[in-house]
Amino acid sequence: MKTSNWLLLMLLSNQVLAAEGDIETVIVEGRLINLVGEAVSASEGIVGQKEIALRPLLRTGEVMELVPGMVVTQHSGTGKANQYFLRGFNLDHGSDFATSIDGMPVNMRTHGHGQGYTDLNFLIPEAISQLAYKKGAYYADIGDFSGAGSAQITTANTLERGLVEATFGEDNYSRLLAMNSVQSSAGTTLFALEANRYDGPWSDIKEDVDKLNLLLKQTVALSDGQLSLALMAYDNSWNSADQIPSRAVQQGIIDELGSIDDTVGGQSSRYSVNVNWQQAGWQGSAYLIDYDLNLWSNFTYFLDDEVNGDQFEQVDDRRIYGGQLSYIAASELAGRAMTNRLGVELRVDDIDEVGLYHTQARSRLGTIRSDQVDELSAGLFWENRVTWSSQLRSVIGVRYDYYDFEVDDRAGINTNGVNLAPNSGSANDDLSSVKASLVYTFNDEWEGYVSAGQGFHSNDARGTTIQIDPSDGGAVNSVDPLVRSLGYEVGVRGFISDRINTSVALWRLELDSELLFVGDAGNTEAARGSERQGIELTSYYHFSEQFSLDIEYAYTDTQFSDSAPEGNHIPGAIEHVFQAGLNADFNNGWFGSLRLRYFGERPLVEDASVKSDPSAIWNLRVGYRVADWTLKADVLNLSDSNDHDIDYYYGSRLASEPTTIASDDTHYHVIEPRTVRLSVGYAF
Repeated sequence: MKTSNWLLLMLLSNQVLAAEGDIETVIVEGRLINLVGEAVSASEGIVGQKEIALRPLLRTGEVMELVPGMVVTQHSGTGKANQYFLRGFNLDHGSDFATSIDGMPVNMRTHGHGQGYTDLNFLIPEAISQLAYKKGAYYADIGDFSGAGSAQITTANTLERGLVEATFGEDNYSRLLAMNSVQSSAGTTLFALEANRYDGPWSDIKEDVDKLNLLLKQTVALSDGQLSLALMAYDNSWNSADQIPSRAVQQGIIDELGSIDDTVGGQSSRYSVNVNWQQAGWQGSAYLIDYDLNLWSNFTYFLDDEVNGDQFEQVDDRRIYGGQLSYIAASELAGRAMTNRLGVELRVDDIDEVGLYHTQARSRLGTIRSDQVDELSAGLFWENRVTWSSQLRSVIGVRYDYYDFEVDDRAGINTNGVNLAPNSGSANDDLSSVKASLVYTFNDEWEGYVSAGQGFHSNDARGTTIQIDPSDGGAVNSVDPLVRSLGYEVGVRGFISDRINTSVALWRLELDSELLFVGDAGNTEAARGSERQGIELTSYYHFSEQFSLDIEYAYTDTQFSDSAPEGNHIPGAIEHVFQAGLNADFNNGWFGSLRLRYFGERPLVEDASVKSDPSAIWNLRVGYRVADWTLKADVLNLSDSNDHDIDYYYGSRLASEPTTIASDDTHYHVIEPRTVRLSVGYAF
C-alpha cells in the first residue's frame, strides 16, 4: 500500500487518471494529505488549490509564500520577478531555489538580470492544482539551484465548473479571468485566460501594467496513465517604482511613494509548449520555451554619469529546449519492498542575446556588454527506496550533472572603450551528488527523519569565461561553473486525528561559494563560503470543516565560513520569519481568511552595523457564495503599514550632490499602502 501511495503522489499527484476508460478527477486536499509513510524529510509538503483560493494575493509570485518560511517581496515594478527569501538566503530573484511548472524549469540560467531569475507572472493562480515543495538538497530528481530547496507547480487538467471573474480595485486595478474545461471523446480540454491592468499607488508614475496570460491544455487518458499537451502565453509591460534612498525622503526631494528616475520599467513575454506523459512506471516530459525581457533600472542615479544618469537596460532573448524521462520499478530486496527510480534530464538554453546597455529614459547611449550564449546541461539520477520493516525506510539517491558553456561576445569595443572579445570562450564542468534519508515511523501519526544531501547551483556562463572587466578593462578571474552545497536535517512529522498536520525540522547547509555574476555591472562579484542553520516549525490545525489555522515559524543563523575584516554576517539573511492564517469556509456561503506575515530585521552589510527594520503585513479576504455567484473583498495591507518590502545598503548619488562622490545609504521599497479589491465571479 505504501509503495502504491508513493507512486500516486510522485507520478500522478493531482492529475487525471484513467479509470476503466473514463476520466476521473483526483481531489487533492493539500495540507490535509497525510505524508506519514510517504515523505523523505520533514521539510516537504503539498498545497492544493483550496488553500490557494482562500489566500489574498497582492502579486502572483506570493503563491510561493505557501512554502513554509519563504518570504516574497518586490523592489521594483509588478512585471519584474519577485524577491525571495528562504533559509537564510536572499535568493535575489530565484538562485538556490529550483522552481518548475508542469515539468518546465522556471529558473533562468545566465539571465540578463540575475542567475536563477524566477519570474512567476505567467502563472494564473486559479489554474494551479497543487504546489509541492521540497526544502533541502535530499532529493535525487532535483539538480540545479537545489541548495535551499525546490517547488514543483502543477496546473489543473480539468475543472469542476467553469468560472468568469472580474476584479476591480483602487489605483485603476482591474483583472478579468475566464476558465473552463470540456470533456469529449478526444479527452479533456482546459483553457484559462487572464487580463490585468494596474497603475499602482505611486505619487509620480503610473505602473501602467498591461498583462495577458493564456493557458490551453489537452489531456487524454491512456491505459494506466495519461498524456497532456499544453500551450502557455504571457505578455506584459510596466513602469517601475524602484527602491529609493532614505536621504531623498528625509530631505523632502520625494515622498515614500516617489521615484528618482521615473522612466524605468520593463516588458517581457514567455511562450511555451510542453507535453507530459505518464504510463505505468514511465514518466516523461518535453518543453520548448521562447522568452524575452527588456528591463530598465537605475539604482545609483548620477554616480557614474552626472549628465545622462546611470540608467541601464538589461536584455534577455532566448529559447529553452529540454525534457526528462524516468522509470520507476517496484521489486523486493531480501523479501522487503523496494522501488528504484532512474531518470535522465536534458536542457539547452539557446540565448541569442544577454546584454547590458547604458540608457537614458530607455534610449540606448552605449553598449556595456552583449553576448550570445549556448548552455547545455545533462543529468542522470537514481533513487532507491527500501521498506526494511513496518517502521523503518531508507532512501538513497545519486545524480550526475554535466554542463557545457559557450560564450560569444557581440559587443566588440564597448562604450567604455574596452575590447570585450577576450570574454568569449567555452567551459565545461561536471559533478556527482549523493543524497540519503532514513525514515522511522513511530506509529500511524508520527514519523522521524534523518536526511543529508549534496546540492549545487550553476554560475552564469559569462562568469566562467570572463577575462576582462567591462567597466575598466581590468583583469578578472573566471569563476567555477558549478558550486557545491551540503545539507543536513533532522525532523519529525505528525498527522493527528486527520485534523493536525505538524512538522519540526533542524537543518544545516554549507555552501562552497556565493560567487555571483552581477547583471547590473556585467562582471563577477566574489563572495565567500557560507554556513546556515536553523529550525522550522509548521502546524496546520483544522478545528472543523469550517475553520482552520496555520502557523509557520522559521529561525535561521547565518555567517560566512571564514573571518574577514569587513565582518562575517551575510547581507539580507533574515533571522526570524513568522506567518499565520485563520481561515473560514461556512456552509451558509460565507468564507474568508485573515493572514499575518512577519519577517525580522536583517543585516545589510557584513559587520551588521546597518540593519533593516522588521516588517509585518496583514491581509484579509471576505467572500460570499450564493447560487452560482461568488463575491469577494480583499483588503491588502489591512493595517496600512509603511514597513519596507526590501532594504539594501549601498552608495548612490543624487543630482544635487557633489560629483563623483557616493553617499552610502539605505535604499528601500515601501510596502504598498492599504488597498481594497472587489471581485464578482460566476460559475457555470
